[in-house]
This record gives sequence, C-alpha cells and structure tokens, in this order.
Amino acid sequence: MLEEVESWLARRSWSAADRPLDLLLAAKRAAGPAGTVSVVLPALDEEATVGAIVEVIRRDLMTADVPLVDEVVVVDSGSRDATARVAADAGATVVARDAILPRVPAVAGKGEVLWRSLLVTSGAIVCFVDADLREFDSRFVSGIVGPLLTEPAVQLVKAMYDRPLETGGAVVPAGGGRVTELVARPLLNLHWPRLAGFVQPLGGEYAARRTLLEQLPFPVGYGVELGMLIDSLALAGLDALGQVDVGVRHHRHQDGQALGRMAAAIYRTAHLRLAGRAHLVRPALTQYDRASGRFVPSTHPVDTEERPPMLNVPEYLSRPAA
Repeated sequence: MLEEVESWLARRSWSAADRPLDLLLAAKRAAGPAGTVSVVLPALDEEATVGAIVEVIRRDLMTADVPLVDEVVVVDSGSRDATARVAADAGATVVARDAILPRVPAVAGKGEVLWRSLLVTSGAIVCFVDADLREFDSRFVSGIVGPLLTEPAVQLVKAMYDRPLETGGAVVPAGGGRVTELVARPLLNLHWPRLAGFVQPLGGEYAARRTLLEQLPFPVGYGVELGMLIDSLALAGLDALGQVDVGVRHHRHQDGQALGRMAAAIYRTAHLRLAGRAHLVRPALTQYDRASGRFVPSTHPVDTEERPPMLNVPEYLSRPAA
C-alpha cells in the first residue's frame, strides 16, 4: 500500500461512534444552510424494505429533539409493486424518476436516479442509501454525514461495513461484495492505487457535499459508485474523501448473472476513465442459461451513457433557491 494511503487511512477512516448525535447537532446548527441534509433512496420494487428504512430515519434523525436530517426523498424508478405507497405512508417525499427533468428521456439505471435526485432535493449535504437494506440502523446516515458536518475539508464519505452473504439458508460472514472483490478492488489497486484504502468502494451508502456532486458526471448504471470515487479523487484530492464504519449491512443478494452485468458496467466505467476516450467494439454482455439440455444465450446492453454535471443543466441552475 502507498504511504499516502496508509496516512489517509489513519486520518480519514472513522467509526460512527466517534461522533455522537449531540456533537453532530451542534455542528449542524453552527453550519447554518451549509449543514442541511437530504437523504435519497433510489428505489425499484422495494416495498418489503423501503418503508422500514424511512421510518428509522424519521424516528431517529428527524424529530424535534434530533433534527439532523431535513428531508427524505424516495425516487421511484417505475416500481411495479407498492414501493411508492409504502414509502409515502412511512413519511418520505416520493418522486417518480420520469417526472424529473422530463425533457431528457430517462434510461434504466441506478446512476440515472441519483443524478436526477439532485433536482428534487435541497440539502447542502446529500446522503444516498440503497432501498433494499434490512435491519437498517440510522448510523448508516448519521455516521457518513458526520465528517461532512465536522470536517470542513471533507467532501465525500463512504460507509464501510461487514457484508455477510446469505444464501441457501446459510450465512457466510464476509462473503458479500463479490463484484467488489473480483472487479472493483483489482481495478482500483492496479490503476488508482490512491483509492485502495476504501473498504467498500461500490457500497451504495455515501454522503457528499452538493457542491461536489453537481460537478461530477454520473454513469447511468451500476458504474456510478466507481465513477464517483475516481472522479472525486481527480477533482477534490484524496484528503477530501473519507469512510466511516457503520457496522453490518444486510441486503438482498443478486444472482450470478446480475453480478456479471454489474461487473461489465463497472469495467466500462473504469475503461472510459483509463483511456480518456474509450471505443467499445460491442457494448453488450452475452450470458447463458441451460434450457432443454442446451445453453441458451441472452444478451444485455452495457451502459454507455453518462449524464453531464448538474451545473450544465439549465433547469438545475434556474430552480428556486432553497
């Protein structure tokens, strides 16, 4: 590991317990408008979990005694289940992805939702949380928001956590994060070794200053987390990045083929940033299922679009002041 990274780990890695809520509330009051916090949950067919996440955030972090979070916004990507209703009943503001910036046709993908969420949130600090988490703990929010309230030089904070793999009724304590270990971590270590200190580089729980997010391009799909780390390093420097231990992350695991599609999108995101200009001969991934005794191919597109920095979107610049 680079000496710079070892030093960074000592200075920019924390535990959620390092900053109790009373300290965060005092820092938020002192920061004024710069301390406002928006929490965004991108959601697609997450009726089983999204409501509980919203309820915990509102119960622990949005009361008169603990007004740490100013708004919780669920951006629904076209759910076919009751995600929108469950989230609204739990107290979230629910916005349909396709209703945001309608002049730009929406495409499928997590990064697309996160990019559009900047137009419907007002916080100076934006905290992203995946909507499929189970046994959710509000430290996933307060922990990663904390350094942004107390450390003026920090601009982006990732959550780090244990990630057990639950499959077939068995639990492997550290078996989750397969794409991280097989794709993202090797890419970062080989090509961006200054980012090798991140424990969960692809984790969906992170917070950042709006002034950083609005300058970044957003890969529309699964490459958004990797792209955001690499681009933030280039724009703000390693010392502006940090990570906080928030415990254990329980969530729904995807099958091997879904992980393959995720890996392809992440590789494409890295390739673009390595080459400056990357030409994809065939932006698609072919996978195979066994059916009737033979292997049947299915081909899936790899995300090739990125949305521009929000500062380049006229509607963002002309929105009413918070």
